[in-house]
Amino acid sequence: MIFAREVSAPLTSLVKKIDAANVENKSKKMGSFVVFLNDKESLKDELSKLAKKEGLKQTILSVDNPAGPKTYKVAKEADITVVLYSNRDIKANHAFRKGELNEKAIDRIMADLPKIFEK
Repeated sequence: MIFAREVSAPLTSLVKKIDAANVENKSKKMGSFVVFLNDKESLKDELSKLAKKEGLKQTILSVDNPAGPKTYKVAKEADITVVLYSNRDIKANHAFRKGELNEKAIDRIMADLPKIFEK
């Protein structure tokens, strides 16, 4: 589960990698989705084009209000929040301010991904 404020190149890179992992691990029933916390009117069309352009096959792209779902308490300072969980048990949580998500951070997230398959 990813919460993001806006589309960016690093976020797109992360989503593509997670989508590929989702396709590879389909037998393990991995799911992935991104919730964009943004009320920009054209965002739904942008996300549709992005999904097609990047060839996303399994990752769901959705939109919510800028505050996000109240029960998740997404930090206002966080530009991107990544939560890896299994059976409602959080295995890893990564939060990034604007500009902090880079390839090294993406590698750390991807290194944590196998944790969701651990029993």
